Amino acid sequence: MSPLVSSLVTLFFFVFSATTLHAAHGISIDGLLKYAPDFKQFDYVSRDAAKGGKLSLHDIGSFDKMNPFTLKGTAPFGLEMFVFEPLAEGSLDEPFAEYGLIARDIELAEDRLSVTFTINEEARFSDNTVVTPEDVRFSLETLKSDKVHPFYPYYYQDIKEAKVLDAHRVQFLFNRPNRELHMIAAQIPVMSKAFYEKHPFTGEGAEAMVAPIGSGPYVVSQFSRGKFITYKRNPNYWARNHPVRKGMYNFDTITINYYKDQVVAVEAFKAGEFDFMMVNIAKQWARDMVGKRFDTGALIKKTYPHQNNAGMQGFLMNSRRPIFQDVRVRQALGLAFDFQWTNKSLFYDQYTRTSSFFSNSYLAATGLPSGLELSYLEPFRKELPAEVFTSPLTPPDSTDKGGLRNNLRKARKLLQDAGWTIQKGALRNKEGKQFRFEILLVSPSFERVMAPYVRNLKKLGMEVDYRTIDPALYADRIQNFDFDMTVHVYGQSLSPGNEQKNSWHSESADRPGSKNLAGIKNPVVDVMVEKIIYAETQEELTAACKALDRILWYGYYLVPNWYLNVHRIAYHNSFLQPDTLPLYYNHFQLLMTWWNKESAKDNDRE
Repeated sequence: MSPLVSSLVTLFFFVFSATTLHAAHGISIDGLLKYAPDFKQFDYVSRDAAKGGKLSLHDIGSFDKMNPFTLKGTAPFGLEMFVFEPLAEGSLDEPFAEYGLIARDIELAEDRLSVTFTINEEARFSDNTVVTPEDVRFSLETLKSDKVHPFYPYYYQDIKEAKVLDAHRVQFLFNRPNRELHMIAAQIPVMSKAFYEKHPFTGEGAEAMVAPIGSGPYVVSQFSRGKFITYKRNPNYWARNHPVRKGMYNFDTITINYYKDQVVAVEAFKAGEFDFMMVNIAKQWARDMVGKRFDTGALIKKTYPHQNNAGMQGFLMNSRRPIFQDVRVRQALGLAFDFQWTNKSLFYDQYTRTSSFFSNSYLAATGLPSGLELSYLEPFRKELPAEVFTSPLTPPDSTDKGGLRNNLRKARKLLQDAGWTIQKGALRNKEGKQFRFEILLVSPSFERVMAPYVRNLKKLGMEVDYRTIDPALYADRIQNFDFDMTVHVYGQSLSPGNEQKNSWHSESADRPGSKNLAGIKNPVVDVMVEKIIYAETQEELTAACKALDRILWYGYYLVPNWYLNVHRIAYHNSFLQPDTLPLYYNHFQLLMTWWNKESAKDNDRE
């Protein structure tokens, strides 16, 4: 349990009707909440935040649809978060807590087999129609259907059904108890049933570009397909003064401009074409975010610390491909990456090497397994690599004696053991087939990272190419597992759960659109994923995550990369910000607590 949890205020309960229910303004996994029922706003927003002004942002690629929930095509950035709302909103300064938004009251049954939501009587869609329990039921049924991206029915599979109890209440029934399922249920984005009865949910052609109706703070104002989209703050937004919305979403309009290339986008930012940029490329942060406008203070670059679970980024191998099916081959590919040289020469020593699938969190496996974690692993000792029990998670290090050369020798030995030897100047198997593969990229900035890595692979006799392709084509190929190797990020929360099945479980390995890009089909992984999902205590969750961490690590499904424990943000000096930072947040959530300096001069304050 994190130190923060122990200091949280105890959740207040009361008995509802004849069935034992725990009714509350908010919910959490451990029964603790920081904010009392009468709280006015989150601590990381400001009472001085003023509405008004324009915000210009950017995205890379394009968009070709207005439904963020379907698999085919790409929706514009911001559509789901600006237009749609969940039943409850997560707090950014608690690891696993949510507070009612569309749901005024949340009632969890004592047996944890159902949760009842009482809909806020004030909740309205942007067309001023009332949000009803029937809309909530429609949303669940739609997100469990074959109309949506496969992630959703997978994520919500343990929610059996929704029952409308009366004009204000809807009850979700669960297939089995799960300590986080009531929170998953509360995250469901609520859609207008009437809108989708008029406009096909999976519309194509002109129907695909019809702006949706939602209950969120913004509506789609105007757009040009693939070029830009503008969201306008709804002046009649029903939750403007709601405690979970107070001091947030302060800009009158938000425009997203689209660029084909991140390098071009950086220059556009410096030229004043948009206002705010999260910089995820070390070279751009160190060398490009400089110049006269930074010197004068017109532009600012600043790091913002966070306590997020950094998850795992790596060069991911598609084990569906025959050449990657031998674990010794995958391990050899990891030995060929020289992180220390890369960090110093290309990244200006900004990064920390990743050594866990739950980096920067208490869920990361450390040392050797013991206690409950070991008891989870012990029954599978014969099926698991010996290193799971004997070796801490440690990535290859080129600063050791012999450096990269020694690592390449180890890699060559692993490849020989796997049946790959140098024949006619190239790495070949016993059938004479050359070891050849392609690294698929979506950002040209990664090409400078891949160039030295590929050179190292060629020293092993491999024939490797890397190629950057259009974002839309890239997304399609990734969804259909049509790649050899790519760069992928497995994001993690501080309370992993159902989403782990979509990333690692055998059931997701052959399902297009899943995050199981590596094609993992490992029965022991499946067991640990189930233990995570159905953990009843924090101790069980932590032990299961650490056990899974070790198994994935020694499966060598990817070459571990690096992470930061700060957000690198550059922005125009036109904003005011709250005094207090949240703890667990992304850069965009942070931006939604800011407001325009000029707007602060107006009288339209919250």
